[in-house]
Amino acid sequence: MPLRRHYAPWEDCRVPHDLSRPHSEAHERADAATTEPIADASARIARPRDAPALGLAQAAIWRAAYGHILSPEVVEQFDGPSFARVWRDSLNHPPSPRHVLLVACAGEQIVGFAAVGPCADADATETSGEVLALGVHPDARHMGHGSRLLNASVDMLRGEGFGSLSTWILATDEATRAFLTGAGLSPDSAYRDRVIDADGTVAREVRLTAALSRD
Repeated sequence: MPLRRHYAPWEDCRVPHDLSRPHSEAHERADAATTEPIADASARIARPRDAPALGLAQAAIWRAAYGHILSPEVVEQFDGPSFARVWRDSLNHPPSPRHVLLVACAGEQIVGFAAVGPCADADATETSGEVLALGVHPDARHMGHGSRLLNASVDMLRGEGFGSLSTWILATDEATRAFLTGAGLSPDSAYRDRVIDADGTVAREVRLTAALSRD
């Protein structure tokens, strides 16, 4: 099913993976369906100096995504500065030239991120791309940032020569599933069980895919 450009708000809660290397900038203005005004809303390539803001955003996104799964003691360990160090290292030493990290901005403030690159699934081909991570700070949702990040991710993957897109989401995350299926992705029956803490807590994820049509 071809992927369509999409402008609905999204409850973004994804698990960040290793990040990416910039190759070009992509900007999307706020769409008319946005219910609240946004100053200079855009998506752009991340820079190493964005790491502190990215760390804070990741900590908030993980708390929102996993607060109902993990113990409060584990959730309290989601720390912005610690995450920032990982982001900085990943931006300075990306996994490959085809990995790209995007950030969503409201003015100068970073409110979300998306990492894209080659798909590492066992059934992937050279033209299989993946949205490896996508998240928006809980305080910045319902403002179109998720849609801008998704659109920019599609543009980046197409620019790198990928012909398809996949992404993994929590099986229980109905809001994200609704957003992605509305944008043109479809579940393909693949799933995986991921261990998410030292106690062995397992979270099931399901895969959604789409063709990267240029229409």
